[in-house]
Amino acid sequence: LSSAIPRVHGLRTAFAHAPSMLLGRVFGDRLAESRRNFQTVEALNRPDLRHGRTAVSPTFELKQRGLSILCASEAPVEEEIDPGAVEGTDLRVLKYPHPKLRAPDEEVTEFDDELKQTVKEMFLIMYASKGVGLAAPQVGINKKIMVFNPEGDKKKWLQEVALINPTIVAQSEGTDVEIEACLSFPEMQGKVRRSKWIKVEAQDVKGKKIKKKYTGWEARVFQHEYDHLEGTVYIDRLDEEGRNEVQPVLDELIEAYKAEYGDDFAL
Repeated sequence: LSSAIPRVHGLRTAFAHAPSMLLGRVFGDRLAESRRNFQTVEALNRPDLRHGRTAVSPTFELKQRGLSILCASEAPVEEEIDPGAVEGTDLRVLKYPHPKLRAPDEEVTEFDDELKQTVKEMFLIMYASKGVGLAAPQVGINKKIMVFNPEGDKKKWLQEVALINPTIVAQSEGTDVEIEACLSFPEMQGKVRRSKWIKVEAQDVKGKKIKKKYTGWEARVFQHEYDHLEGTVYIDRLDEEGRNEVQPVLDELIEAYKAEYGDDFAL
């Protein structure tokens, strides 16, 4: 998943939302004060769920000094970044239709230094991709490991989350729809419906059991990455119209993969 603020999630921070929209810089604690300071153009939107880009939502929330402003936006999402070779790791982001994106993922049973190093390198790839989340199968490791940082900012390392063997134990009946994208599916995006909140059980890198409830943007980021661990990718959740829109790009990815690797792929 990717991010934006300014990219604010998923999966990042970017000025991709509403470039033509005028937003007053918020100096006070009240909306009236922000209106009196309606001087700057700042398009702040929420990052989407692709690894390395910004989300385009029908609305986005500008938060500053505790104020929330909802604004309409239909600006296109900025392109995700394929980092290629990243210093400090040999891991690479896999593109559709690589079979490892669909292969079953094993539960982690050894909570050792190798696991910690894998998590560290996944964060390196995630940040280099301008993303807010990454799942292990996306870098060729078919194990139930995911990492994310809802801020998409490596300087805010206290927001980093690494979950091992995660499961969803409860989720809201209420859902919402946001535009998502994924680094494994470059140059495309689509509307995906997700639960508004989820309750999760998992383990940390030391094997300690974790119980957590995620809401809003964090819930969406988690669900996007969790899907990867189940062999599901975001295009599986597109409606017929959304799938038809991205199909030409999918066809190009398939042909590019076949030309380089042959017929060993998984749709």
